[in-house]
Amino acid sequence: MEPLTTDAPGTALVLEGGGMRASYTSGLVVALLEAGVHLGWVGGVSAGSSNTVNYVARDPWRARHSFTDFAADPRFGDWRTFVRGQGLFNARYIYEETGLPGAALPFDWETFAASPAAVRIGAFNATRGEQVYWGREDLPTMDDLMVRVRASSTMPVVMPPVTIGGEVWVDGALGPSGGIPLDAARADGYQRFLVVLTRGRDYVKTPSRHDWYLRRHFRRLPSVAEALRQRPARYNAVREELWELERAGTAYVFVPGAMPVGNGTRDVARLRASHEAGLAQARRELPAIREFLGL
Repeated sequence: MEPLTTDAPGTALVLEGGGMRASYTSGLVVALLEAGVHLGWVGGVSAGSSNTVNYVARDPWRARHSFTDFAADPRFGDWRTFVRGQGLFNARYIYEETGLPGAALPFDWETFAASPAAVRIGAFNATRGEQVYWGREDLPTMDDLMVRVRASSTMPVVMPPVTIGGEVWVDGALGPSGGIPLDAARADGYQRFLVVLTRGRDYVKTPSRHDWYLRRHFRRLPSVAEALRQRPARYNAVREELWELERAGTAYVFVPGAMPVGNGTRDVARLRASHEAGLAQARRELPAIREFLGL
């Protein structure tokens, strides 16, 4: 393999989560890969962590299929797997088994490992009640990588928490970033950002009306219930900051023109249409993105 290079080392690619809404933003991942645009820092949370690893592995096929056709896999998960304690999304299968050679979504570990891009994957440590961003030093093998992508993507209530290093981990969207890892990029010294959102420009997250249930459900993990209570305010604050950065010219924010699916959508036809809509928007915006990146 020839040495891999990056095109825009001074800009961070920041990928929001959002479950199957990432079918839309996977279109931007594909568009960047088609154009040969490879940023030097890539960070994601929850579904954004899947987009992260697929982008760094430079695999447009996997980027698309992870959020479209794969939803038809009979082992993807449903209420039966939920009742068995495997989650409404069968997380162990989705993240830790499908990337193996010959499996449903084989992962190109060799390219991922050879990429010079810095990688950050965010998850919430429910044992300590704090956000953690794993980097290359935490990802020496594909198993280490995929269990962390799983942890980052573990939506509370509908998916069982993940234990790594004797500690309990859940969805990275519960941290102070609200699911948009702008803080991780800044901590690594970046001041310019290509941010990929999975909600429309006018979206505002409202407080949960089920705090009592969350406190009861997570009585043994009170940090999770508290993080869920704080998440709307944190998420909205980060988005407001993004609009300020956009106005200042230090962030390019890719915002879905219309989001046609929800985080739990399973219908493959709708997911394919969502991906194609995101891909079309990304291709339209690619000249402006390249200009922002100085390419």
